[in-house]
Amino acid sequence: MKIKTKLRLGFGFLFVVVIFFGAISLYYMNKISVSSKVILKDNYESLRYAREMRTILDDNELPLSEKITAKFATQLDLEKKNVTEKGEGVAVAALAAAYGQLTAPGADLASQRLALKKVHLQLRVIDDVNMQAIVRKNDAAQLSVEKAATYLIFAASLCFIVLFSFSINFPGFVANPLKEFSEAIKAIGRKNYKQRLEFKGNDEFSELAEEFNAMTAQLNKWENSNLAKLQSEKLRIEAIIGQMQDAIIGLNEKKEILFLNQVAGQLLNMNEKDVVGAGALGLMKKNDLLSSIIQSKGNTKPMKIYADGKESYFKLERREIIVPVLDDQLDKVIRESGKTAGEVYVLKNVTEYKELDEAKTNFIATVSHELKTPISSIKMSLKLLDDERIGNMNDEQKELVQHIKEDCGRLLKITGELLDLSQVETGNLQLNFVKSDPRKVAVYAMDTVRLQAEQKEIELELISRNDLPKVNVDTEKTAWVLVNFLSNALRYSSQKSKVVIQIIEIGSNIEFSVRDFGKGIDEQYQKRLFERYFQVPTDGNNKSGSGLGLAISKDFIEAEGGKIWVESEIGEGSKFCFMLPIAE
Repeated sequence: MKIKTKLRLGFGFLFVVVIFFGAISLYYMNKISVSSKVILKDNYESLRYAREMRTILDDNELPLSEKITAKFATQLDLEKKNVTEKGEGVAVAALAAAYGQLTAPGADLASQRLALKKVHLQLRVIDDVNMQAIVRKNDAAQLSVEKAATYLIFAASLCFIVLFSFSINFPGFVANPLKEFSEAIKAIGRKNYKQRLEFKGNDEFSELAEEFNAMTAQLNKWENSNLAKLQSEKLRIEAIIGQMQDAIIGLNEKKEILFLNQVAGQLLNMNEKDVVGAGALGLMKKNDLLSSIIQSKGNTKPMKIYADGKESYFKLERREIIVPVLDDQLDKVIRESGKTAGEVYVLKNVTEYKELDEAKTNFIATVSHELKTPISSIKMSLKLLDDERIGNMNDEQKELVQHIKEDCGRLLKITGELLDLSQVETGNLQLNFVKSDPRKVAVYAMDTVRLQAEQKEIELELISRNDLPKVNVDTEKTAWVLVNFLSNALRYSSQKSKVVIQIIEIGSNIEFSVRDFGKGIDEQYQKRLFERYFQVPTDGNNKSGSGLGLAISKDFIEAEGGKIWVESEIGEGSKFCFMLPIAE
């Protein structure tokens, strides 16, 4: 039976019950109404006629006039026509006879009075008969009302029971299948694809259950095939990880070893079968290298590990695994978020690159060191050429000698920077820490570039307090950084401008800054200023350096525990700053 038919039958049944109860109510109400009408029609009229006749006799003296007797006769005729009760007809006949005696021609007054008493007596009899009838009929009506009330209460109770049972049971025809569907859908949401529904009958729910079962069968089939595919992909990924030349270690969110390829096993001296599934925290207590790897916090320096019969260098990379999660628990709206599913540590063997880098650094250091001697000799020869005791030069020769001097100075500066760079890269940077007055360091740097500033008529201004706390630094290296800042500021400043050197105390640090009022540096170049060999594009009016000065300055300041940065805007000039901690 279709759902629509069930609903129609259910509501039709309710309609029949309502009609049945209404019909019973109307029947008994009509019966009570008929009983009431009978009492009013039959007995009340007789009582009224008798009252009218009694009033006529009481209001008039004997003998009665013709007009009065005519009125009395009219009421008597009406009563004769309304005889309905047993004994009422005899009383009416006796009343008529007594009335005839009362109105007989030639009757004396005594006879009329005797007849009048008979009339009153029969009127009382008529009243008694009708009053008894009213009482009797009223009792019968009361019994009818009580009977009707009993039947109505019984019918109402029966209808209530039927309707209550219907309201409890009938919604189940629709609600119960829907509830089963809801539970089945929730089971599907929990990936229980073996869920099935069984409904008897041939209604829409049965058809829908068949479609649902077909869907779950397809989902179960897909799940099984998908699991097989996932298993195949898992084996493939494990094979790829196992054949990689880099050491790879995988942990889940519980810090348990998920996988460990052969290279990682050799480095850690562990067997993959023994450690997979084990807790990493327990293994860290027995293996210092594993502890160093997991506790590493993004250290960019290569790790030195003994491997392949020699000291090798490995670069550690840590990746956090984020998996998508669908969250619909708060506001019933599905939202995609992510949660951590574990971590992967990759150790890349960079020994070959490290060796090449060291060879490059050694080569640069050797070449730079070897170049310094001939360049110094050239500078000495140029100084001798400039001595008038050897001979005078014409203006063209003096200009050529001056250009050679400038180029020799640039070459010496570049070779010096390359030597400093090689010291930083090889880790041989030697710092001589002493407690120094920040103001004296700045004055020393200003004196170094003062001649260069005077040649361009640039004013050097120092802003600082005289009682600044001391800093624990390498004075020579710190002054070198300030000299590099000042040289760049003078190079890019216009004639007759100003360069401001400021030293201020900020918290537990001393901040040094050099500000010029030149063209400024484009924002796209500011992040790369401290990279090695990077040079800001120029318009050709200013000679650029080697691109190492700021990179070496950064290495010097960071080696002293400080921080270095630049602030610049086009058309506003540039401000190069570094910050060093105050000495304890």
